[in-house]
This record gives sequence, C-alpha cells and structure tokens, in this order.
Amino acid sequence: MKKNFLIALLALAFTNVNAQNKWNLDASHSNVNFTVSHLVVSEVDGNFKIFNGDIVAKDDSFEDATINFNVDVASINTENKDRDAHLKSDDFFNAEKFPKMSFKSSAFKKVNGNKYVLKGFLTIRDVTKPVSFDVTFGGVVKDPWGNTKAGFKATTTISRSAYKLLWNKTIETGGAVVGDEVTITVKTEFAKAK
Repeated sequence: MKKNFLIALLALAFTNVNAQNKWNLDASHSNVNFTVSHLVVSEVDGNFKIFNGDIVAKDDSFEDATINFNVDVASINTENKDRDAHLKSDDFFNAEKFPKMSFKSSAFKKVNGNKYVLKGFLTIRDVTKPVSFDVTFGGVVKDPWGNTKAGFKATTTISRSAYKLLWNKTIETGGAVVGDEVTITVKTEFAKAK
C-alpha cells in the first residue's frame, strides 16, 4: 500500500514539474509589421494581414517556452496594389511557390526585468536561417470574459538578400532603391488554452 502511494505521489510530482500550458495567438489583437529603406532617404512600412502562432510554456514567466509562428505571404500589404503584387512575385517572396514564412524557436531567455531574447529559425522562400529577436514581455492579465492573456513585442533586423529577396535598382547617387536590411516588429497577444 505504502509503495503504491509513493509511486502515485512521484508520478503526480513528475507530471506537475513537466506540465505545459498552450497559448494560442489572438490575431485580432496582434500584428506583423516591417520597415525597409527606400531610395536611401526614406522608409516604407508594410504588414501581413494573415498569420497564426502558438506558445507552449511551463509557467507564466515563459522562460524556455517553445514558439511557432507562420505568416501567409500573399497577405502582404503596403497600401499600394502594384507594389504588393511585385512583392508577391519571384523578384521577392514568390508567394505562389512559397506561400508561408515560418519561425520556430530554439531558445527564449529572460535578460532582465521584462526583456527577453528569442532565438530560432526563420524560413522565407526555401531559405532557413537563425535569427534573434529582442522581446518585451507585457505581462499576463485576465480579460473581462475570463480569458488569460499575455502580450509580447518582438523586433529583429534581417538581410532580405540572405533570403533570396533579391530585386533592386541603383539610383544615380549609387544607392539602392530598396534597402537590404528589413526591420521586423511583431506585436502579439496570446490566450491561454482552457
């Protein structure tokens, strides 16, 4: 009897230690934005309208959480239909052949206070490369409808040419029409699965 009780207690303790919570993206309170320089002297902003993601975490600190995120490339929006069509073409994303951008985390570590570093692998077209995001964790709160929510802001800068987004032209001063560095800012709200 004692032996069975001890085994049950150990099993329960092991389950609690390894318990994981799933958090699903609330897309209606999230956005995926990017900024790139134009003609050297200005910047163009854009965003993606369709995306999804989830987090699996052992507790509400989210340290060592596993994060997956996917973006529908064809949902790109820069408030210019001709430019959006060009971005979907093979000069850039080739949305028909490569319809999704994806991110899979490899580490999520607290740096200080509410500042974290998120590392993982970003896939655009057929290229996968390691990336690192600076993350601000907004905290955890219960909304008026009883849902537990968590908020994050993640920022990184990538080289678009490293992902085969190669189109460009040179202006008369020698600069590029479109800059190579793209700043990505993802603001997300996640809901804890019930």
